[in-house]
Amino acid sequence: MANTPWIEKELEDASHQQTAFPTRLLGRTGERVSILGLGGSHIGKIDSEEESIRIMRRAIDSGLTFMDNSWDYNDGVSEKRMGKALRDGYRDRVFLMTKFDGRTRKAAAQQIDESLKRLQVDHVDLLQFHEVIRLEDADRFFAAEGGYQALREAWEAGKTRFIGFTGHKDPYVHLRMLESAARHGVQFDTVQMPLNVMDAHFRSFEHNVLPSLVKKGIGVLGMKSLGSGDLLKSKAVTATECLHYALSLPVSTVITGIDSEEVLDQALEAARTFKPLSAHSMKKLRERTRPFALDGKFELFKTSAEFDSTTQHPQWLG
Repeated sequence: MANTPWIEKELEDASHQQTAFPTRLLGRTGERVSILGLGGSHIGKIDSEEESIRIMRRAIDSGLTFMDNSWDYNDGVSEKRMGKALRDGYRDRVFLMTKFDGRTRKAAAQQIDESLKRLQVDHVDLLQFHEVIRLEDADRFFAAEGGYQALREAWEAGKTRFIGFTGHKDPYVHLRMLESAARHGVQFDTVQMPLNVMDAHFRSFEHNVLPSLVKKGIGVLGMKSLGSGDLLKSKAVTATECLHYALSLPVSTVITGIDSEEVLDQALEAARTFKPLSAHSMKKLRERTRPFALDGKFELFKTSAEFDSTTQHPQWLG
């Protein structure tokens, strides 16, 4: 689904701002965020901490405001580095998000407080329940002593302004989480999920989850637009085409991994040159990538456990 009129309205609104980097509304929150977000996982994999901090600050200076992170990224290195990068006034210039894995109230509360300490802040703008990849995750989250209790308490204590959840495995797991939230009277502000040019052909979040989020006014955080680089291995699509496709969907921001100055330049150029793809252009891209997408072999986050950090470290669940 292209929903081009929605995108054009967002770009028209953004054009009145005196910024070099396009922004969009984050669902019904009233917040505006940069159309690209900086992925926290990759920033912690850079060999030099000094270089990672330089890249983050250059990204912010260039207008990229959405900062993604997680309690479990690189054993806390990603949050610690981002905390250092956000000193000297940079914190006030970004929309800061992190995630936690704990399915129990105790584990979640501990992880949330550890994240705040690493990030050197008393609150984040958004806290998200991480890796909703199992059908039972919703049950554990909303249990009497489940992770939602800690998330609610964090919100009540002013440790976060907004709440959401993430996942990369199966759209029906996302739908079950949304259904469970509705039964418990909980409204998520954001949902993070894979959105890319191959997704439409295999376990599609674009087709099965995105319309519901748009209808509910939930901020859509796209990820895996390049499939951690795997989509490019198909030779069927370029990095810029991948980013422009994802940005042409009704998303608030597309979170992308940035682990070098060159990749940052690529992301900045893709954002600044972005114009919504027509429905015809998006269809042509989907048709071009269809032969490579039908079995999910380039979307390993759906078909393997390679990206399932809580499967590899079940103790994180609590």
